[in-house]
Amino acid sequence: MSEQDLPPARHRLLKEHLMTEIRREERRLSRGRLRPALVGAAVAAVAAIAVTVAVPSGSTSQPHASQEATALLGHIALAAEHEKAPAGIRDDQFVYLKSRTAFTVSENGGPAKLQPVHDREVWQSVDGTRKGLLEENTPDNEHVSLGTKGKKAGERSTYYRDLAKLPTGTEAMHDWLYRVSADEVDAERPDGNDAAFMLFADLIQESLMPPEVGAALYRAAATIPGVDVVHDAKDLTGREGIAITRTTGQEKVQLIFDQKTYAFLGERVYDLHGTSMGGTSIITRAVVDKAGERP
Repeated sequence: MSEQDLPPARHRLLKEHLMTEIRREERRLSRGRLRPALVGAAVAAVAAIAVTVAVPSGSTSQPHASQEATALLGHIALAAEHEKAPAGIRDDQFVYLKSRTAFTVSENGGPAKLQPVHDREVWQSVDGTRKGLLEENTPDNEHVSLGTKGKKAGERSTYYRDLAKLPTGTEAMHDWLYRVSADEVDAERPDGNDAAFMLFADLIQESLMPPEVGAALYRAAATIPGVDVVHDAKDLTGREGIAITRTTGQEKVQLIFDQKTYAFLGERVYDLHGTSMGGTSIITRAVVDKAGERP
């Protein structure tokens, strides 16, 4: 398998759904696309923003996120804000993420089939200047070098240093999500809210998010129309949680969080009939000294 670059974001349903152009392009193809009180105060602030932020034109969704989703995202944002950032993280280190994953894949033009659940490990350069690594326990046992030294990753980058440059205010993050995802809006998929939600979903997965940026991202997600809540959701490994959900195109996307800690557990994707199209369970996030090293 040839070397791939690692500027981020992916579009669902393929095994290489790393938050990079690799992941994004494969998921496009698999979709068939051409392309307490303190908490209360935080939730109230998010709710106010959700009502006042303008909804982009072209939306076919409900006019705002549900009140329950707004409240839940307020809790998640507050938890993210109080996460401790890695101490002394260096540019020459790597963000390590282990997950278990399975997505619907069509091979050689045959019918789409759900992959067996398998392990996936990613090592991503902290500053994007060093080659990362992807190892996926598929029948092909993929071992892929990721990233090109010195190459710019673009605005969708999930390199830790690039994420640290993102807005930390809710309105500014909202504007950033819609502006950066605008290239996903076209005649076939005209809803800019779909694109903004998918970019949000991409960003929180195979990455290590600086606390203040993560908090802004979750609060901005509460301003995306059509976002709702699913109770008693389960991630791919059976862990129970509560999900932020939205129907985007022909998919129902669930982003599942622990009901007590609000830690992100993983993603499930269903078709409009409720049939599973796959998902990802996040197992470990850490910072290590070199690609291939495990914490």
